[in-house]
Amino acid sequence: MNSISANLNIMIKACDKASKILIRDFGELEKLQVSKKGPRDFVTNSDVKAEKIIIEELKKARPNYSIISEENGVERNKDALNSWIIDPIDGTINFLHGIPHFAISIALKSNDEIICGLIFDPIKDEMFYAEKNNGAFFNNQRIRVSKKNNLNECLFAIGQLKNEPNFTYRRSGCAALDIAYVAAGRLDGYAQNNLNLWDIAAGIVLVKEAGGMINNIDLNNIKNIKVLASSAEINTKFIEKLGNF
Repeated sequence: MNSISANLNIMIKACDKASKILIRDFGELEKLQVSKKGPRDFVTNSDVKAEKIIIEELKKARPNYSIISEENGVERNKDALNSWIIDPIDGTINFLHGIPHFAISIALKSNDEIICGLIFDPIKDEMFYAEKNNGAFFNNQRIRVSKKNNLNECLFAIGQLKNEPNFTYRRSGCAALDIAYVAAGRLDGYAQNNLNLWDIAAGIVLVKEAGGMINNIDLNNIKNIKVLASSAEINTKFIEKLGNF
């Protein structure tokens, strides 16, 4: 593995431990699809269990860091300048329906800047991670954003938007992986309204370190975030096509 910081190593270990729970629970969903109770409560429990494991592991190593997480909200600790930002299952609806497209997302915010982040797809065993000034990686291989500059050749991902765009796009149901795919050059751009900070925090540093562009995001806002990410080559054309999204 390329040289990584102690903080990123801590995040990877926490993610690896939580992913084992999600893989096991995902394997049980087929039985739950036909139960009278249904799988929704089960998935909620998977979310809570995974988040608990991640927080426990992070606190062992950095007990004073603050925490922003999907299930527990904001936990302000002694170190208010450093905060872990956690989404134990981004793509919960996919998980719920047995669709193998979801991810664990963990980021570290330091002095109002995301300095490292990882997005892990446990089913495909694909990990995307990045640190400020140290590049972006996919399973230990350096990644870069797409170099395409013709919109007609591009594939975008979108989520909730005001208007239906007139370009080729997909809706995957997992914002974290959409942004990771932009960083890796699998997608040429991504746009969505009304996101939460934990959905996209890790993706911010991934896109930047992969040579891409992402709109300015106020990290003090936790909800109702608008995101637009793409390569530098296509960014202006992408914005023009989207309009006021």
